[in-house]
Amino acid sequence: MEQPTPNLFSYHAQLWVSRVLIATSFPVGAAITHGLDPAVLTLVRFALAAALFAPIVGFRYGLKIPDAKSLTGYAIIGLCLAIFFWGMFEALLTTTPLNTSAMFALVPGIAAIFGIFLVREHLNRYQMAALAVGLIGALWIVFRGDINLALSLTLVRGDWIFFGACIVMALYMPLVKKFHRGEPTTVMTFWVLLTGTAWLALFTNTKIWTTDWTAIEGTVWLGIVYLAVVTTMFSFFIQQKVVIVLGATRVTATNYANPGLVVAIEWLTGRGFPPLIVLPGVIIVVAAMVVLQRGVANENEDLTAGPGRGT
Repeated sequence: MEQPTPNLFSYHAQLWVSRVLIATSFPVGAAITHGLDPAVLTLVRFALAAALFAPIVGFRYGLKIPDAKSLTGYAIIGLCLAIFFWGMFEALLTTTPLNTSAMFALVPGIAAIFGIFLVREHLNRYQMAALAVGLIGALWIVFRGDINLALSLTLVRGDWIFFGACIVMALYMPLVKKFHRGEPTTVMTFWVLLTGTAWLALFTNTKIWTTDWTAIEGTVWLGIVYLAVVTTMFSFFIQQKVVIVLGATRVTATNYANPGLVVAIEWLTGRGFPPLIVLPGVIIVVAAMVVLQRGVANENEDLTAGPGRGT
């Protein structure tokens, strides 16, 4: 039986909702990361999101343990997410939300390279141009448009940590498409979160038992709940749903919008604008997103292909 053509406008709209939600995680993370060890904070975030997903999955589909192949795929994706979010909170101890959002704009280029090998996606001339433009814009933001700073490669510890986390995160979208086997997105999201929680429990080791939970500020708890519900549950669910239809390259292309969104969010929350010297970098990165989206749109790829394409 022929499958109905998906409503691409709806998928794009959902994707942009998730992108805005993810952009808010950078300033929120920066505001609360002082109050809890980064690994423990990420563990609590994942555990809370998984716990909230459990009754939804249990009621609709049952909490049957997946087969070994599916569980292995979920665990690999969960490991990527665990490393990325631990890296983000660890990095925000010594770098800025704008720097991390700029480095996050490097993820589409790295993901496109991974996609070549994992899901047989390829780079056309538009995508290659976008990767170069996006790299320039991201570096402009990180180095504040100072060529001498760039030549001296003056990066703080947090910048290096988050760069490594972005490389791991670039595997996320191609792996979602590779390991999806037709199961409901809700089920996949739950098991990715649960396996991610298990990885984080290993990372934290004894820290979870030595943490003084009574000393944690109320604002930190509110931030954790926000990150767990809004930027983890909702955004993961949406992204894992849309990547199956739109493809990894198209979805990760919207990462280029993060610096601009973070600038807007910080301005709306009263934190002011960043130095004007970084704004050309923000504009360049957004331009890269437009070019990359055009490149994907010009490909004659089959957007209505069934789940698991490229596996």
